[in-house]
Amino acid sequence: MVQAALKLVLEPIFEADFLPCSYGFRPRRRAQDAIAEIHYLSSRNRDYHWVFEGDITACFDEISHSALMKRIRGRIEDKRVLALVKMFLKAGILSEDRVVRDNVTGTPQGGILSPLLSNIALSVLDEYFAAKWEALGPEWKRVKYRRAGGAVHKIIRYADDFVIMVHGTRADAEALWGEVAAVLAPMGLRLSEEKSRVCHIDEGFEFLGFRIQRQVKRGTNKRYVYTWPTKKALASILGKVRNLTRRHKHRTLADLLRYLNPVLRGWCSYFKHGVSKRTFSYVDHYTWWRVVTWMRKRHHGLNWGTFCRRFLPGWQIRDGRTAMFRPNKVEVSRYRYRGAKIPTPWAARSTDSAAAMA
Repeated sequence: MVQAALKLVLEPIFEADFLPCSYGFRPRRRAQDAIAEIHYLSSRNRDYHWVFEGDITACFDEISHSALMKRIRGRIEDKRVLALVKMFLKAGILSEDRVVRDNVTGTPQGGILSPLLSNIALSVLDEYFAAKWEALGPEWKRVKYRRAGGAVHKIIRYADDFVIMVHGTRADAEALWGEVAAVLAPMGLRLSEEKSRVCHIDEGFEFLGFRIQRQVKRGTNKRYVYTWPTKKALASILGKVRNLTRRHKHRTLADLLRYLNPVLRGWCSYFKHGVSKRTFSYVDHYTWWRVVTWMRKRHHGLNWGTFCRRFLPGWQIRDGRTAMFRPNKVEVSRYRYRGAKIPTPWAARSTDSAAAMA
């Protein structure tokens, strides 16, 4: 309760400082916004074709408490609030063997305040690349700089996952290894050499469950950037369906569908803003047969024809008013890139209050 109250106080203050390139654990922002920005930057004449995929080693476990508190003190002067934040950081972690272990670094995952604190720490990356962008000067100077072969960078960050889009050459992208490591070091963080890499948009990369890659459109010679669910994301939903449709998992079909439908609906809602139609059809086919197999095991004596007439009218799986959610019926659409125009709830409230006062 104290952490939740403290978050209500701190979040509006730091939201005023956070930059538009950050999307994770922030109000009215979502993963689709980050994917939309990557798609926007890599498409058409913007030509951010080189990608630096960054991965931070044990991010939530290694954030320096002193460096984090220094950043918080830059905005908060109330010593009681600062003392509370420090107490939460030093509270320790209750392990599975019921032993409280001290933590000298990191923000404990699962804490209500931890996502905000991690954003405060990792905003050093956002600020660094924003400063590089501002140093290039006004728009006409940036255009001139790019035409002369200069490299331009844009960072897209979702919590501790981030990519840096580069308008330049592979050498410009490779140079980011040292820059990013130097920015993270004061916060006590390290760049993972095993999981970080540089690639071209034509090779493709994975970010937030999406595969992002530029390909030739069928029947044309034109190249477009496409996004679709990764194999890992597909395997995850199939695994959940497989687990839910085990033989003795549920007593009735209605019980099964009440657990299964929200899982399918949530997964499809997340990936419907990509080229996901074929994937949805595959998930639908797989799920339909898993549920039908689950039903047939409960009716051993029925042949296929009798079973279909009794339990699959119109090839639909239904128990009373509860019907199986069909992923192949979900419409896919491109998510609209909102850029820096995403409003904060506090700005909306202040506008509403001003209107009410008028």
